[in-house]
Amino acid sequence: MFMNAGKKAPIQVENAEVARVVRTITVPQVDFQPVAEGYGVVQPARVWSAVAQVTGRVIEMHPRLRDGEIITAGTPLFRIDPVDYELALAQLKAELTEIDVQQSNTKDLLAIEQRNLELAGREADRLKKLAEIGTTSGSDTDQAERTMLNSRTSVQNLQNSLALLPTQRKVIEAKLAQAERDLENTSIKAPFNLRIANLAIETDQFVTTGQTLFQGDSVDRSEIVAQVAMSSLRHLFFGRGTDGPNTEQLGAGIAEYADLSPVIQMELGSDVAEWDAEFVRFTDSIDSQTRTIGAVVALDKPFEKVIPGHRPPLSKGMFVKVLLRGRIQPQQIVIPRSAIRDGKVSIVDSEQRLVIKKIDLLYHQDDLSVIQSGIEAGQQLVVSDLIPAVEGMLLQPQPDQTAEKKLLRSAGAE
Repeated sequence: MFMNAGKKAPIQVENAEVARVVRTITVPQVDFQPVAEGYGVVQPARVWSAVAQVTGRVIEMHPRLRDGEIITAGTPLFRIDPVDYELALAQLKAELTEIDVQQSNTKDLLAIEQRNLELAGREADRLKKLAEIGTTSGSDTDQAERTMLNSRTSVQNLQNSLALLPTQRKVIEAKLAQAERDLENTSIKAPFNLRIANLAIETDQFVTTGQTLFQGDSVDRSEIVAQVAMSSLRHLFFGRGTDGPNTEQLGAGIAEYADLSPVIQMELGSDVAEWDAEFVRFTDSIDSQTRTIGAVVALDKPFEKVIPGHRPPLSKGMFVKVLLRGRIQPQQIVIPRSAIRDGKVSIVDSEQRLVIKKIDLLYHQDDLSVIQSGIEAGQQLVVSDLIPAVEGMLLQPQPDQTAEKKLLRSAGAE
């Protein structure tokens, strides 16, 4: 115990507080355009199936009637042998002429028989009077009456025949109209500007009524049914108040109501091709598995909007992204989605210390979040992982210019 008597006590050194290095960004306030995205396959707005309406042999085809060829409206595409239909038409025309002749002859015969009936009636009356005074026999009277009855029967038969002729004429006229349609249907023309697909005929091939010969896809307008998550559609309607769209606006009118401006995108390696589109409608049902609804957008004249090397023709079967851009929402607070932890964010205050704030979220969009309240523009937001995060701890903020630019770019403010 005497050995330590001459030694000094150790100097007590107070531990200095060490600042944690964190990456930060300045919270921006921007005019933000909400976007809902979905994916779908390009398809023609109209699809025409060329179906044979008559039976026969294909005797002529357009030289460009091949899959993938584009043919303009009104172009003759193919012909079926019309000989049998021309013959049927000629026969019906002859039958119609025969009806006219028969009607004329029957009218003439009826006039003659009516005159005979008149004369037979007079003769029967004369003989009847003579029989009453006994100057003629009863057999002569009977014969005269039989002659009158025969004439009356002939008149009745001719009148019946004449009455049936208009009906027979209508039947033949109907057959004649059908024969004319059949003859017309031996030649098929393109009903609109189309692209040939699924060709299933060749020259000299025999086709039957109802057989599908090929398909024609409209090239004047293309449509995409993009499957869009219901959750991403709701933020397109923020700022519209409590008055919802009326029944008429639930179709194409909803684009005007929500100020929708659809854009079609397609990745081409390192480049992205874009087309401004038109919102058409939503589909009639929601997919119960994915909770998505089909948003139908359209593009007019897709083959006329080609930019060689940058934007290809929007063709059937292409898988594309559809962006439904809504009305711009002014002065919105946006932050990276990853900066939110359990509904809270980390802020660096003026004394370089950590402040944990609870925020009210408006909605998420991709990798960013739109904030309703809880933080203000200009505050320093911690964007790096801080574990453990103890409120009041000393921080050494380092501005992350890359993260800030990425946020502004995602928000459409750069």
